[in-house]
Amino acid sequence: MRAIEPFNQPPPDLGNQYDEDRALRQYLARVLPPEVLAEVEPSLREMGELAGGELYRMSLEDRENEPVLTQWDAWGNRVDHIEVSPLWKRAEVLAAQKGLVATAYEAAHGALSRVHQFALVYLFGPSTDVYSCPLAMTDGAARTLLESGSSVAERAVGHLTSRDPARFWTSGQWMTESTGGSDVGRSETVAVPEGDGWRLWGRKWFTSATTSQMALTLARPEGNGPGGRGLALFYVETRDDDGRLRGIEVNRLKDKLGTRKVPTAELTLRGAPAIPLKGLDSGVRNITPMLNITRTWNAVTSVALMRRGIALARDYARRRVAFGAALADKPLHVETLAGLQAELEGALQLAFWAVELLGRVEQQTASERDVQLLRLLTPIAKLTTGKQAVAVLSEVLESFGGAGYVEDTGLPTLLRDAQVLPIWEGTTNVLSLDTLRALSRDHGAFVALREALAEVTGELEDEALARVGRKASETVDRAGAWLRDTMGADPLEVEAGARRFALTIGRSVEIALVARQAQHALRQGDGRTRLAALRLAEARHDFLTPVDRGRLDRAAVRQLAMDEPA
Repeated sequence: MRAIEPFNQPPPDLGNQYDEDRALRQYLARVLPPEVLAEVEPSLREMGELAGGELYRMSLEDRENEPVLTQWDAWGNRVDHIEVSPLWKRAEVLAAQKGLVATAYEAAHGALSRVHQFALVYLFGPSTDVYSCPLAMTDGAARTLLESGSSVAERAVGHLTSRDPARFWTSGQWMTESTGGSDVGRSETVAVPEGDGWRLWGRKWFTSATTSQMALTLARPEGNGPGGRGLALFYVETRDDDGRLRGIEVNRLKDKLGTRKVPTAELTLRGAPAIPLKGLDSGVRNITPMLNITRTWNAVTSVALMRRGIALARDYARRRVAFGAALADKPLHVETLAGLQAELEGALQLAFWAVELLGRVEQQTASERDVQLLRLLTPIAKLTTGKQAVAVLSEVLESFGGAGYVEDTGLPTLLRDAQVLPIWEGTTNVLSLDTLRALSRDHGAFVALREALAEVTGELEDEALARVGRKASETVDRAGAWLRDTMGADPLEVEAGARRFALTIGRSVEIALVARQAQHALRQGDGRTRLAALRLAEARHDFLTPVDRGRLDRAAVRQLAMDEPA
């Protein structure tokens, strides 16, 4: 008998991740002046080529490499050396050279430099095995040091924002202890004065990116009272000039569900030298600048991972034939991808609105309303996009069938890595309560949101988009009425409903923002974002009332699902 060659399914592939991302390019064309877009676009296209080419191939080849901890050398000396993967080493060099942190601080385009920076992050992150983690903390540390007024900033910020790989530092963030994750006020680490400085003693249960040259951490100065007010924020340089750890022992690396390339460690501090920032108390309050930055990174990373999963699923749908036709020609498969694309576009608009506000506040061009909106939207954007990322990437894996469950395709990593996004920088519940606190401290924040949404919906000329925008605004109003009425009657019920409230605000804002983006795209003759807005609006979400999109024919659904022009 003649041997029959078995069929091998061609795997999904990626092209230039900037050129192929219609939603990102349309967004940037709306918010960036033409001359700014022309200036930054070459860097985005270059990053898109790296992300879909060299870095994506490296991530597949590097799949099984994970950090390795060597605690002792051959002669019995404690060294606690962590060796990271080859991709992470390459990512560190590129991150410095391409200005993944520096772009925001060079501020060549003022407040819009944050948009440029996070567009680079969005393209870079999914191909670098969560190297966005140390970069987020580096960015947060630079901002915190600048706002601290400490002389330490003169030494460290130049390293944190350098484009020279030999000079570039990353920063860790050491907050979590076994007494509590989000409840950092229970921290047990003690700061003891010694000479002109301080020494830290205690155990840090989770320290991400432990290979960084510095870290910001919380500790309780001896004699201080309990709770977050009694903690102080400290600056730590991890190694001396000879490369030895300074009063720090690495107990072990954490064995995690995902983000397995991130060297997350359990540390013991045995007299680690430290410098206090902004006084010797109120440490929890003083880490706020860092949290605002890292939560924004979290939101953009959520969107980026969604985009990567959908890009792979879309390419696979064109390559995979089942029951006599490509998946791209199967109505139900196309319907599923269309829903995922709509989720992505909503998340992108929400995350980057927070980015725009952040840029204006940092560059001191923000209005009072911008400041109020940033305070409210930062936790909302993080919690909303984090939940979306997990749901979307679960569907992405399912769209590959069994291949989505097989490790050496690289696909399961997407879902495992996404699962950390609702947890990092505050869980969904913690951030929902943060949202309520932001509103209780600043009653004008909700008014600011309503005014902003009114301006957004005022731009909507298309009848269907205008209907969607009105529904989104009405939903926000209903959520606000629920909060006002329930707060007066039963504050505990408000806490119980905090997640529903925050997600309703997040999803409603996404719908309104996508509708605005769709209106701009229609003026350019592209109706795909309109389809996304209508699709996103019809989904059921807690307080939300579905918006009737009318019957969309199969050609329209495919247009959205496969991101094809009409």
